Amino acid sequence: MKPALLLVAPIHAPTQARLESDYRVMRWYDAPDRAALIERAATEARVAVTSGGAGMKAELIDALPRLELIACFGVGVDAIDLAAARARGIRVTNTPDVLTDDVADLALGLILATVRRIVAADRYVREGRWLKGPMPLTGRMKGTRLGIVGMGRIGQAIAHRAAAFGMDIAYFGPHPKPVPWRYEPDLVALARESGVLAVACPGGESTRGLIDRTVLDALGPAGILVNIARGSVVDEDALVAALTSGRLGGAGLDVFADEPRVPAALLALDNVVLQPHQGSATHATRGAMGQLVLDNVEAFFAGRPLPTPVT
Repeated sequence: MKPALLLVAPIHAPTQARLESDYRVMRWYDAPDRAALIERAATEARVAVTSGGAGMKAELIDALPRLELIACFGVGVDAIDLAAARARGIRVTNTPDVLTDDVADLALGLILATVRRIVAADRYVREGRWLKGPMPLTGRMKGTRLGIVGMGRIGQAIAHRAAAFGMDIAYFGPHPKPVPWRYEPDLVALARESGVLAVACPGGESTRGLIDRTVLDALGPAGILVNIARGSVVDEDALVAALTSGRLGGAGLDVFADEPRVPAALLALDNVVLQPHQGSATHATRGAMGQLVLDNVEAFFAGRPLPTPVT
């Protein structure tokens, strides 16, 4: 009999099809009777597969006494109750590295779109306003200070790309890294000296609300915030207030506090570029992420070392 696993949330369709071909998949997210499904999974499922957004709460972990592995389709595991997993000795895997380049590409796209106002310029042409006169001047990339919050894989990939545009780069994080860019231990000071502040740090309780009103005010009315990390890292109410009052110059946002719900006030702002959390949303990257999920699940059932365990 094929091994059983619990699928907490829908994932990349080809990957899910492979899972459903190779294993007995119990789909928690659309089960008509979740209680009955969990009762069955409690006696059969040693593996759960979830997405970075859906994660896995302690209540669901506790309901699965045979659970030994949580395989996450995504690099961020902040939505998984890691403490509950750790207490039970349940291993967790994610999909690092393979999405770094695409997320960094989108970050640069948001920086370029906000600094040069590319989306606003598109609307300017489409609405016929160019016929009435030229669009106001914009900022430039070269020489603009880019402050990066988080200098992990994605932060470094953003920095390399930004350097090619001639941006002046500094970064903030819990400690300095062996990278060629200047470390700034004070986040407010980094925001104060930056034209663009790009958020690329992990989510979770340790970074919740890290970008607050103080940081946004330091960035100021000419500054731009770009967030491709997690919506929880930014105090969204403070961000909306800063943008609508003119205390912040603009924003490029791929993530939000309550996805897919986006604050209505942001929709009307011409100085904000919005994306539907699509940093890793390319065919190539989602396929590679899915393969890592499959590899981790296969390795678990075969008794081999897990390719990408979360430490």
